[in-house]
Amino acid sequence: MQKIIRIGTRDSQLALWQANKVRKELTELGYESELVPIKSLGDIVLDKPLYELGVTGVFTKNLDIAMLNGDIDIAVHSLKDVPTVLPEGIIQAAVLKRANYTDLLVLKGNEEFFGQPGGIIATGSLRRKAMWLNRYPTHKVEDLRGNVNTRLQKLEDSETWDGAIFAAAGLERLGMRSKGAIPLTWMIPAPAQGAIMVTALENDEFVKDACEQLNHHETKVCVGIEREFLNLLEGGCTAPIGALAYVDDKTEEINFQGVLLKRDGSKKITVKKTAKMGRHRYLAKDCADYVINRGGKELMAEDEEVVAPLQNIYSTKKLSEFQKETLSDTIGIQDSDFIKIRFNRIPPKVMKNEIENVVITSQNGVEALLNSFTKDEMNFKNIFCVGRRTKKLIENRIGKVTYVAKNAKKLADYLSKELKVDEVTYFCSNVRLDVLPAFLKAHDVIVNEVEAYKTMLSSEKISDEVSGVLFYSPSGIESYLTENTANKIAFCIGETTAKEARKHFENVQVANLPSVDSVLELVNSYFSKE
Repeated sequence: MQKIIRIGTRDSQLALWQANKVRKELTELGYESELVPIKSLGDIVLDKPLYELGVTGVFTKNLDIAMLNGDIDIAVHSLKDVPTVLPEGIIQAAVLKRANYTDLLVLKGNEEFFGQPGGIIATGSLRRKAMWLNRYPTHKVEDLRGNVNTRLQKLEDSETWDGAIFAAAGLERLGMRSKGAIPLTWMIPAPAQGAIMVTALENDEFVKDACEQLNHHETKVCVGIEREFLNLLEGGCTAPIGALAYVDDKTEEINFQGVLLKRDGSKKITVKKTAKMGRHRYLAKDCADYVINRGGKELMAEDEEVVAPLQNIYSTKKLSEFQKETLSDTIGIQDSDFIKIRFNRIPPKVMKNEIENVVITSQNGVEALLNSFTKDEMNFKNIFCVGRRTKKLIENRIGKVTYVAKNAKKLADYLSKELKVDEVTYFCSNVRLDVLPAFLKAHDVIVNEVEAYKTMLSSEKISDEVSGVLFYSPSGIESYLTENTANKIAFCIGETTAKEARKHFENVQVANLPSVDSVLELVNSYFSKE
């Protein structure tokens, strides 16, 4: 009997509309599903602006927990509400075709207030507020929270507001867009605005296969660029950031525009850039660097209150500013990536002749190849890989995959016993498990290893003032110990990491769930008891 896919969703009218859209598309593909409504913190607490709630993913967190607890199989989100870093074990399973991404001004009366100094509009979005005040500095912006119906009713009931700003997609999906609503085409939308995202557990192959068929490639690429831009600026609900990427059908170019503003709208930094589809890998980074180099970090810092921390902690993985905001004001946080990847320049002679059998066991291997060669330069007859995500990346960027296995051992077994190949070319890291090459060599298969990238320990010396360190993998602990001693508290993402930490640290704390959010909650809880 086929598994019934349980669809987790918020219980607002718009969220249920989006979940039902996913359910309908799954039904058309032959899958059975049911809705499981779950309330979020963002739906419950309506008397505070989003940036004051102090929780990562206020509209997504409860759905993440329900999924990790096994209560639901997938979750449906407005992608603009989803943190740029997902919890450990949860993946982006699908992005549906994007709807209208613009913002709309719903008027209370007429448009005369535009030219008046005392105009008042309402929105709960820092981005919309900052962009409005940047364009209309003499106006006033008041906070507006709640679902679409609630906000429309609050506008109707208000005696002072001239209008309120809404996402066009939300109003249009519910059939609530009024004829007099004004499209704010000058307002750069939130990253991924108008797009619906489906998340799933990384190890649920049945659900991932089902959701993969819902993907809209162009939307996925564009919103991916927007969210990477947001992540690189380390912004979240606490920074007014807009980003929009779209494909020009005539030129096949991706057009990108981004903006970062001061919360009061008094300052802004904008960027515009284009890149050919397929050669857009550095588009988000180039644009984020442009903003940062023109004072972006300083602009964001101007909006932050400086609070002297009572405790200092260090994360061995870069965190977003939104994630850092979840920590108590009494906790200071520094971060750096203690594990880094560097792509090698693969010699052109490797591609001189057609390669019969290619083995790739990670997405980093794919990216390393693309860093050295174009798709047309890679003459591979058969490509064998490990993991669905690696397979998908290969087929999107290089070519068809002949066979995909769940792990290296199963792939080696298939190659040596089922296919009975004589020779393979393995694009790997300088640090790789011996399972696959050792197994193949033991079965008389020649393995030509090409070191496509380096996995590097990238430790930093940490100040004595730091009392706790956040770890996300045993490799992170290994990297940390190359420059530091184990005289601090080790906050670990899971039991595997904790097991390694206990070999060195006296005080090891383990998060309840295998996610970055849960580690941060652990830190808050630990220090609040002192």
